[in-house]
Amino acid sequence: MAIDLVIRNAFLPGSDGFTDIAFANGRIAAMAPHIVCDAPEYDARGRLISGGLIETHIHLDKAGIISRCVLCTGTLAEAVSETSKAKAAFTEEDVYARSAGIVEQAILNGTNRLRTFVEIDGRAGFRSFDAIKRLRADYATAIDIEICAFAQEGLTNDPGTEEMLDTALASGADLVGGCPYTDPNPDDHIRRIFDLGERYGVPVDFHLDFDLDPAGSNLPLVIAETLVRGYQERVSVGHVTKLSALPPEAFEAVGRGLAQAGIAVTVLPATDLFLTGRAVTHLVPRGVTPAHRLAELGVVTTLSTNNVLNPFTPFGDVSLIRMANLYANVAQIGTASGLEAVFDMITINAARLVGLKQYRLEIGGPATLVLFDAISGADAVARLSPAVTGWKDGRQTFSRPAPRLLFGQQCQSFDDRLE
Repeated sequence: MAIDLVIRNAFLPGSDGFTDIAFANGRIAAMAPHIVCDAPEYDARGRLISGGLIETHIHLDKAGIISRCVLCTGTLAEAVSETSKAKAAFTEEDVYARSAGIVEQAILNGTNRLRTFVEIDGRAGFRSFDAIKRLRADYATAIDIEICAFAQEGLTNDPGTEEMLDTALASGADLVGGCPYTDPNPDDHIRRIFDLGERYGVPVDFHLDFDLDPAGSNLPLVIAETLVRGYQERVSVGHVTKLSALPPEAFEAVGRGLAQAGIAVTVLPATDLFLTGRAVTHLVPRGVTPAHRLAELGVVTTLSTNNVLNPFTPFGDVSLIRMANLYANVAQIGTASGLEAVFDMITINAARLVGLKQYRLEIGGPATLVLFDAISGADAVARLSPAVTGWKDGRQTFSRPAPRLLFGQQCQSFDDRLE
């Protein structure tokens, strides 16, 4: 087999030494120390290599609209209301342009797969959906994009939205998502979203329990519906900040229920920190569900960006490494093993949530990987290590050269110092 490229001296998570990785026809043809061949080479110089980062929960359609909105209270209700006003004026080209900028930034930060929620209702119409479908096709050589047809502002209270979700699922959406806390009948909302998922045989993903009141959780119904319908491993929930307000015994009981039902959980540190606890005057709660404690109970847990530069999160750079570092700070995780587990939440755990069959680097698998300026996952999280370069199906998709100091006689880049 003709080798197209060999990445030399890469560090694989869990390995004892450096490994060479050979590509052929977009697949990994060989993995071993010191592969002998005369193909073109890329020297990883001992850096960390992985299958790349995966955003499990992001909103491309409403990114970058902060200048169109007014922030006064910084609450979830205000964010929903301001975004609702803004999205009525969205055009397909507007959504495409803003989303493309975010996607390109994500790729440069080492992300090669993402799941985006796209709002579909009477205000947004199908404009955002059509824009993101175009984007998915145009950027397919660099990143895989999953589209979740999403009811942000309710379902039972919003006539026509359910039919529009059905249309989207019939014309290219990959899964369906709901938001029970914006619906006056959250139980019916949940069941209808499950019904749509079953009708098209696709996963379901809920924004859920987004407040700090331990009472009134919708999780028990989601767990029950998952088990009754045999939908294990096909349900995920985001936010669930109520869990951060539970005492240990109650938290463990819910966690074991989630694990038994095979429901994955995504924590959104930036948004959850920004929006929750607004009414508290001192000792403000973090409002971030401890994903690492859920993981210890057997729950698949991930971290993701959620929103960028909009009323839900008026900042952001689509860096999952930064999000992992933020979570580690908030959750007070500092050990090497703990930081490795956090890195897993944006890599192998995220791959499980989106149902990716081949993620770990192995012979015969896709030559889709990213190189980080780090020596381990823990190191990447601790030092906010940037992505250096990446490939998708054997094709290089981005490159970020090392920065250089420009003073004195010892001016060198990181690469120069390794010579």
